[in-house]
Amino acid sequence: MNAPAVTPEPLQLVVGEEELLVERAVRAALDAARLADPTADLTRVRVAELTVPQLTELVSPSLFAEARVVVLEAAHEATQEIADAVIGYGKDPADGVVLVVVHSGGGRTKVAKALPAALKKAGAFVTECPKMTKPAEREDFVRNEIRRAGGRTDAPGVSALIETVGSDLRELASAAAQLVADTDGKVDEEAVRRYHSGRAEVNGFAVADKAVVGDLPGALEALRWAMQLGVPHVLVADALADAVRTVARVAPLGRIDPFKMAGELGMPPWKVRKAMGQCRGWHPAGLADAMQIVAALNADVKGVAADAGYALELAIIKLARAHRRA
Repeated sequence: MNAPAVTPEPLQLVVGEEELLVERAVRAALDAARLADPTADLTRVRVAELTVPQLTELVSPSLFAEARVVVLEAAHEATQEIADAVIGYGKDPADGVVLVVVHSGGGRTKVAKALPAALKKAGAFVTECPKMTKPAEREDFVRNEIRRAGGRTDAPGVSALIETVGSDLRELASAAAQLVADTDGKVDEEAVRRYHSGRAEVNGFAVADKAVVGDLPGALEALRWAMQLGVPHVLVADALADAVRTVARVAPLGRIDPFKMAGELGMPPWKVRKAMGQCRGWHPAGLADAMQIVAALNADVKGVAADAGYALELAIIKLARAHRRA
């Protein structure tokens, strides 16, 4: 006899600014809902674009008892009216609906800042996703990522990975997972150096490197190779998003000293230098399109699209078009 499905928490609060951890918390909420009901639908909406009637419609019980996961993004932008509506709903959530409120922890207004406390008081299940700013925190993160992927490591291996990849959590998570997959699970310094000197062509970063410079055939070839090797769709999407965001940040700066700007941009110098080369050919309008493309892809590979592999191919084709846009 199968064990009964665990009912997901109907009201969830995700607090913090660490994007990777926030996305994982949202994904966990969706996975839990779909474990209870595989047909659960996902809706993501930014609070600033939401009206009270729209919110009421989103969280109203379905006539056909269809399960839903509603994600309210950037809740720190909430107005008094929306905040009151969310808090009121949280006190008496509807059956079959999981409401996930994503909040940075701050806010420009008192009501926006007070929203997390009010939701906690209402009984929300809370996931903390604070920014990791200390070296020790990133080291712990890398160790946990390697364990999560089924591997093992040591202090030199962790240090080598951070030194090679940088401080971005998405890149660290992707590299850690790929290293465990490409080795017998032992991620030591030698494995890190070997992987980054000869196996980087099989990960999501290789796809992103080709896509962000408009190399459509090369990007599609790298994507298909990565998919054959089992690289998770979400890691490729993360790499594409990171590459586009990095180019968008570096492109307006023109010719800069990578070492002087590294600290201000929060990137290692090698990453700044790499982005400077990738900026060639991009225009502001094209970059604006690219940012929208990777934002939509982020949702597609995390449950919105029926076929995540096709969503990745389509996004790469759209990025190539954006790169050609003057």
